[in-house]
Amino acid sequence: MDNSSDETITFDEHGYCNYCSEALAKKDRCYFPNEDGKKRLDDIIDKIKKDGVDKKYDCMMGISGGLDSSYLAYLGYTWGLRILAIHVDDGFDTDISKSNIKKLVDTAGIDLIIIKPDQQQFNALTKAYMKAGVPNLAVPQDNVLFAALYRYARENGIKYFLSGTNYALESILQRGNTHSAYDVVNILAINKIFGTENIDKLSFISEYRRVLDKFILGLQTICPLDYIDYNRDRAFQELNEFCGFEYYGRKHLENMLTAFIQLIWFPQKFGVDKRTSHLSSMIVSGQMTRDEALAELEHPIVDDNTPYIKFILERLDLDEKELANYLASEGRDHKYYQYDVFYDTVFRIIRSLKYTMLKLLNAF
Repeated sequence: MDNSSDETITFDEHGYCNYCSEALAKKDRCYFPNEDGKKRLDDIIDKIKKDGVDKKYDCMMGISGGLDSSYLAYLGYTWGLRILAIHVDDGFDTDISKSNIKKLVDTAGIDLIIIKPDQQQFNALTKAYMKAGVPNLAVPQDNVLFAALYRYARENGIKYFLSGTNYALESILQRGNTHSAYDVVNILAINKIFGTENIDKLSFISEYRRVLDKFILGLQTICPLDYIDYNRDRAFQELNEFCGFEYYGRKHLENMLTAFIQLIWFPQKFGVDKRTSHLSSMIVSGQMTRDEALAELEHPIVDDNTPYIKFILERLDLDEKELANYLASEGRDHKYYQYDVFYDTVFRIIRSLKYTMLKLLNAF
């Protein structure tokens, strides 16, 4: 871990960073790769199935084509859960990712809904985030997915979200250089200042709406991977044997935008090497030694960034000089960009009224 790129990282007198110390301290409270975890998981699955009686689906989940969500979908199939899967095709999926998703849902017989946000508005918003110089360019991508998940949960009366979030590979996630995906105010502010398109065709969900939905609908997020011995290499092998799932590279490289963020945007603009978090998590969960992790960090973050640069230039209609300027300009914290609270309130009220009217029309 390196505190030069993240001011929230501190080290004690022994040289141990706060992230690793916190992860080790909570390990026995949140990660159960044993018989206790199996019992807890069996109870959770039984409850999900019981509450799903007389419904079309027991639960729902987002699926990206990456390992965590794909392996969880596969396990859900083996547990006999009726899953509604949601995937956001934002135009940045890799061919391997598209193929992996299709092979998985076809083999497992999982119902899949693919959301395709308006490409022109989505690309313009992503480009606006790049112009703003903020770290988390994936906020629009994540928010659109969450908005879809909550919408389909409301429409189908689904109570449970299955999340691929897990301790084994994600016990250490840096708090610096990131931002909440539910901050619609920030989305509006950045688009107002740097955007070139309206974003009225994109569906968002605010933190207020998320909390309200969870309270009214009783939505629960379950993280089943915390109740098994979740091993990265073994999971890839099982998926390959099950449906021909192909390896796409390191964590988050199943999507060209997230790959660009991990391999180019973070390291070149903010000096962040996300591998330190990913590898540290694997050390904590016993899947890798510290020496093995250090040896992996000796390799460059990316051998050839040409495919990622070329894709981003074409997709966002950028030239090389423009992208170079964005990478070289001063980075900004997301909180630097705020928006008028009144406007946001009106925005949320209109969205809520729109949803209510659609429900009333459907009722007739």
